[in-house]
Amino acid sequence: MQLVVARIGRAHGIKGEVTVEVRTDEPEMRLAPGAVLATDPPRPQPLTIERGRVHSGRLLLRFEGVHDRAAAEALRNTLLVAEVDPDEQPEDPEEFYDHQLVDLDVVTLDGTSVGRVEEIAHPPGQDLLVVRREDGSEALIPFVSEIVPEVDLSAQRLVVDPPPGLLDEGGSRETPAPEDGDGGR
Repeated sequence: MQLVVARIGRAHGIKGEVTVEVRTDEPEMRLAPGAVLATDPPRPQPLTIERGRVHSGRLLLRFEGVHDRAAAEALRNTLLVAEVDPDEQPEDPEEFYDHQLVDLDVVTLDGTSVGRVEEIAHPPGQDLLVVRREDGSEALIPFVSEIVPEVDLSAQRLVVDPPPGLLDEGGSRETPAPEDGDGGR
């Protein structure tokens, strides 16, 4: 199974380093020197990490064969993808891979059905569960322990304790329907 572990940002300096937006809770394992990563969009050859370092709170990586700014800049917005055994579990029992959460049923503490996890969004700040509700709308639920106190993979469900308003109309978004009319102003 393939797991996105980072997104390459802008080039840093003139020697081929790039900034990366880390998308794994295990960067020391997934983004270590010697790691061989597939890319999205695909490249003819996978990228091998030559070295990494932290600079001003940001992870910088250098890849084998990428030794100047132009080559580094050409990698911008590329996703780095690691091959992971589908049965592998994160070391921390409170952490989960995205593929483990997708398709879980979502219920409130009292057992009321909310919907099903459709995807995990990774905006800056915190991860969000994108939940498809039974009426077709989406609910965006922050994936934090205060709001998601229980994830039961064996029962294929996730229990939420939403604060007031999170699952109301303001806490969800409807999939827009095509507009009628000429579409002009």
